[in-house]
Amino acid sequence: MAVEEEGLRVFQSVRIKIGEAKNLPTYPGPNKMRDCYCTVNLDQEEVFRTKIVEKSLCPFYGEDFYCEIPRTFRHLSFYIFDRDVFRRDSIIGKVAIQKEDLQKYHNRDTWFQLQHVDADSEVQGKVHLELRLSEVITDTGVVCHKLATRVLECQGLPIVNGQCDPYATVTLAGPSRQPSAEQFDVCILKGRRMALPVEDEWAVLNFVRPVARSEAKKTKVKKKTNNPHFDEVFYFEVTRPSSYNKKSHFDIEDVDEVDKMEIRVDLWNASNLKFGDEFLGELRLPLKFLRQSSSYEAWYFLQPRDNGNKSLKPDDLGSLRLNVVYTEDHVFSSDYYSPLRDLLLKSADVEPVSASAAHILGEVCREKQEAAIPLVRLFLHYGRIVPFISAIANAEVKRTQDPNTIFRGNSLTSKCIDETMKLAGMHYLQVTLKPIIDEICQVHKPCEIDPVKLKDGENLENNRENLRQYVDRIFTVITKSGVSCPTVMCDIFFSLRESAAKRFQGDLDVRYTAVSSFIFLRFFAPAILSPNLFQLTPHHPDPQTSRTLTLISKTIQTLGSLSKSKSANFKESYMATFYDYFNEQKYADAVKNFLDLISSSGRRDHKSIEQPILLKEGFMIKRAQGRKRFGMKNFKKRWFRLTNHEFTYQKSKGDHPLCSIPIENILAVERLEEESFKMKNMFQVIQPERRVLYIQANNCVEAKDWIDILTKVSQCNKKRLTVYHPSAYLNGHWLCCKATADNTPGCTPCTGGLPANIQLDIDGDRETERIYSLFNLYMPKLEKMQEACGSKSVYDGPEEEEYSTFIIDDPKETYKTLKLIIEGVGTLEQEHAQYKRDKFKKTKYGSQEHPIGDKSFQTYIRQQSEISAHSI
Repeated sequence: MAVEEEGLRVFQSVRIKIGEAKNLPTYPGPNKMRDCYCTVNLDQEEVFRTKIVEKSLCPFYGEDFYCEIPRTFRHLSFYIFDRDVFRRDSIIGKVAIQKEDLQKYHNRDTWFQLQHVDADSEVQGKVHLELRLSEVITDTGVVCHKLATRVLECQGLPIVNGQCDPYATVTLAGPSRQPSAEQFDVCILKGRRMALPVEDEWAVLNFVRPVARSEAKKTKVKKKTNNPHFDEVFYFEVTRPSSYNKKSHFDIEDVDEVDKMEIRVDLWNASNLKFGDEFLGELRLPLKFLRQSSSYEAWYFLQPRDNGNKSLKPDDLGSLRLNVVYTEDHVFSSDYYSPLRDLLLKSADVEPVSASAAHILGEVCREKQEAAIPLVRLFLHYGRIVPFISAIANAEVKRTQDPNTIFRGNSLTSKCIDETMKLAGMHYLQVTLKPIIDEICQVHKPCEIDPVKLKDGENLENNRENLRQYVDRIFTVITKSGVSCPTVMCDIFFSLRESAAKRFQGDLDVRYTAVSSFIFLRFFAPAILSPNLFQLTPHHPDPQTSRTLTLISKTIQTLGSLSKSKSANFKESYMATFYDYFNEQKYADAVKNFLDLISSSGRRDHKSIEQPILLKEGFMIKRAQGRKRFGMKNFKKRWFRLTNHEFTYQKSKGDHPLCSIPIENILAVERLEEESFKMKNMFQVIQPERRVLYIQANNCVEAKDWIDILTKVSQCNKKRLTVYHPSAYLNGHWLCCKATADNTPGCTPCTGGLPANIQLDIDGDRETERIYSLFNLYMPKLEKMQEACGSKSVYDGPEEEEYSTFIIDDPKETYKTLKLIIEGVGTLEQEHAQYKRDKFKKTKYGSQEHPIGDKSFQTYIRQQSEISAHSI
């Protein structure tokens, strides 16, 4: 989901590798070990949770998580929890990375010290205030000055213990004073936390605290919302009455006093618990800025308050290893990208292909994977992936000298085919491997065949038989799945087969090994080894299951390789012995038949469309679909399941469905406004006769995923709606448009335009923007490559060593393409710079989009100011 700005779409995504934690504090019990898991949070909203690692103070997770971020956020946070079976899980510590700091740790393993977690530091959200300082003439003819503080609204407050019933308190604090030594000692002894005004550095250093001049004034409590609208005004007397004949508003004493005053706004969650209300955040504003203007209105980020707890060392809680890749794409309208996009899309037709823009991107990127991901997505979107891969594969085959090494390196061809298989073959894997992988993860049959690693009580022969059965079943389901293999993969395999057979005419097996090196070695075997990376399991498997999958993966990889000497493939003697079970001709024949089927030119995928494919499943909360009076009893937790045939829910996973909605009956899937039920992350599935199923997802990322995939799978339904109601029908009317008839047509246009193809929901402009960013990042290499072309074409001598890293078959054609790339990148760079300048002029600091306290925007302002000064 893109954040829309004027003439621009902004996409945010994050890819995280959660490695391991170390040196966690011991549990205060006899065994000292902990059962820990890690969560990923946008601010305080959990969007991912790892598996639990039991009995360890140095848990290894090894889990990957990717998501599109559908909203603004201030912190990307990671919490380590200790599971408690009987009570609430306890938080050990957290890592919170500010959004503006994410680039510091981009794509590199980093150890972060865990920090303490307390309510005073857990702050998110923003508040909208209006302040007005005015003169008031009393009945006696004297003047005093009053401050009106209007608390308008808040947005994005945290949910505390599953609820948010917020209210605000407003206090006027007078001049600060410094406590005496005796008072300070008393504060420390009593464990009081002193509120220190952040704006006053001298005060912070000298422990100065403001004196409250007024009782805290309190707004009404707003129930069940984290976006409360208060719109309440509070009045405070700022200066004592003075003679009205004064020329200025304040005398010297008054001015000094006003300068030292501050208004404090605290947000609280009203709690029914005996522990009292929970602190949600605060704001401290000095009044001196009102001397320039008697009225001031702005949005502010809420801030944490000092917890006063400095006794613990930062390394007392251990550390967490993370690798974070945060991407922010600023995408213009499609016409901006036409020159660069057209240059890229004609790459398959360029002779030689090494002189094409797409191949050049692979040459200059530090890793081929960087180039492969956006290139594959772009070519898939425009239906050009098969000719492009055929062209670069054919060029690679011509450079290959030994048929046994064909497609074995990490070339651009290999990475592009890997990425294509991941995108186009995800549901193919679900159909073939997921049922057996699920069984292996749940049953935990012992399959260890290394005599050294056998556990007490395990029988080697029984383990071999268990493993043999698993390998046999997986091998059979793979080799019988040819008809389900996606068409785009089959077309690529046909091209590889023909190219390899033409190049190595004396080797009859090369037409098979060229294909098996991808479908077995780089598709099925990795998916078995790490099912979580291919969305076959939600988490990295436990150590025993992981070992079983490793042994299966090794065997399947060898079975698919069709190498002459199978046993020689294994370094371990126990694997060579185990492989004797499969040393029969029927296995080799089955592999060849399968490879023949998926790489034949006439093969088309008709039957797989009829097979039910599981697209997504998980627990969510749903509201009864009837028109009963609203009540909490109508909301139930259910297990939802979506296939390409139907959308169902049941009490628990595996139960008989309580409700089934055929895909053709889904007329629209849209978000539901929070005000309908005072619940976040809700969406609606609209059915015929205006029946609506209201569903609450666990978090904003899950809600977006469900909406996207439900929309995609139902996009081609003939009776899809064009308008819908963004709010619910309650108490006899629609909350959005106030219409009283429940069958009134919708009042808001439906979101649409998504492609119907479930597998390939790709934004071509976004991918072109990513490719532009890569070219821009590696501009020095592009210029170096240009030099190399000039050197080779002018002197036509041996390649200089500094240029030998580039493949340049035709210097003249490559030089032409490089010139066009550099021109196209330069034009886009100018457009981005102009957009930033225009935005800088229009943006108001303190607006809803850029509240005061937005550090990333402050950094942006500083950068733009420096750029402007430099250009002048």
